[in-house]
Amino acid sequence: MSVPSSPNSEKLYARALQVMPGGNTRTTVYRAPHQIYAKRGDGCRITDVDGTVRIDALGNFTALIHGYGNRHILEAATRQLEAGTCFGAPTESEIRLSEILCERLPSVEQLRYTNSGTEAVMNAIKAARAYTGRPKIAKCEGAYHGTYDPAETSQDASPATWGDIDRPGSVPTAKGTPQGVLDDVVVIPFNNTQVAEAILRASGNNLAAVLVDVMPNRAGLVPATPEFLAMLRRVTRELGALLILDEVITFRLGYNGAQGRFDIDPDITTLGKVIGGGFAIGAIGGRAEVMSVFDPSKGAPAVPHGGTFSANPMSMSAGIAAIEELTPAAFEKLEALGDRFDQGIRTCFTRNGIQGQVTGLGSLRRVHLTDAPLSDYRSTFAAADGPTRVSALAKALFDEGVIIAGNGLLAFSTAMEEADVDEIIRGFDRVLLPFTR
Repeated sequence: MSVPSSPNSEKLYARALQVMPGGNTRTTVYRAPHQIYAKRGDGCRITDVDGTVRIDALGNFTALIHGYGNRHILEAATRQLEAGTCFGAPTESEIRLSEILCERLPSVEQLRYTNSGTEAVMNAIKAARAYTGRPKIAKCEGAYHGTYDPAETSQDASPATWGDIDRPGSVPTAKGTPQGVLDDVVVIPFNNTQVAEAILRASGNNLAAVLVDVMPNRAGLVPATPEFLAMLRRVTRELGALLILDEVITFRLGYNGAQGRFDIDPDITTLGKVIGGGFAIGAIGGRAEVMSVFDPSKGAPAVPHGGTFSANPMSMSAGIAAIEELTPAAFEKLEALGDRFDQGIRTCFTRNGIQGQVTGLGSLRRVHLTDAPLSDYRSTFAAADGPTRVSALAKALFDEGVIIAGNGLLAFSTAMEEADVDEIIRGFDRVLLPFTR
């Protein structure tokens, strides 16, 4: 396997080193010995500054569900670009996008917009605390919910730090995280219904909310069990706490999002990524009673919330176009592409003598180099010998012209056809031999 030449990327990286720490402003796209710089996207492919074309099986970390150059989105964005990129005033587009999202998500009666999923989760936590008057939030070990201090707690815990399964520790992700932040985060094991319920009940009247992703990527992209989700809904109601469903990634699982697919009724939903059509966006939605903490019409709200680019018309207009393109037929196609990859990669593993498996649903899949049972963050971490082997596989695939995440995540787009999925599988076939066990 030959590594594509990248002298132009190497030169750009040398410049970047002078003005950015490590030459990088986004940890997830860092590569050694130097980063590869994108120049253009077409359909489901990216061309870098050295002219190398790669099939993009990640879509900017799940955000580009329609790939690059979708005509409907481009036309909407161009019209808005000519009319104005942002104003110190609301626009009709934010109303229309809200109407569409409320129609698709029965649990959501009202919405507010932010500029990222991280901001959406941050404001959801603030809303829950304001509504309940309580300080603590609970989250699942290993789940990623953005870079807000409470939300990122224990997302990268290791055997040396994560503690006993009956009482997982609140482990900081960023050095310098105040102990007071960690003290207000209750960590529960994903899919361990009995233990999680006991931990939540022990927090009692101090618990403002439980934050959950029904299929957390960093915890293995293993779907939550019906029993686990039913327990979370039941216990939060009994305790007077709110249930926050993080759909920043999983909204792409179906016409009514993951909550429709998993039949769960949250108090607050956070959104992002695909709802912006390729532009920066986040959203918090929920019952009108809960969302009233943001209401400025009767004086100072319980949770003041602004943001220079929140609900900017570029993101709103592109988002409307993107969601309109997510028809039932589009979801059927995405489901079929995901299933085709699942079946093909399993055959590929068998042919190469690889102990591996695929987790996930719909257009979201994750490859694991193990056949051990996976149910949560700890089982995923242990079975894969940590992230090292899958990360090496992702790097090998990149050199073969296929882009996936360093942890094995793939996100299929409507810009793909069956032939593109087959091309991705052939890429795996070419690089898997060194990973044989």
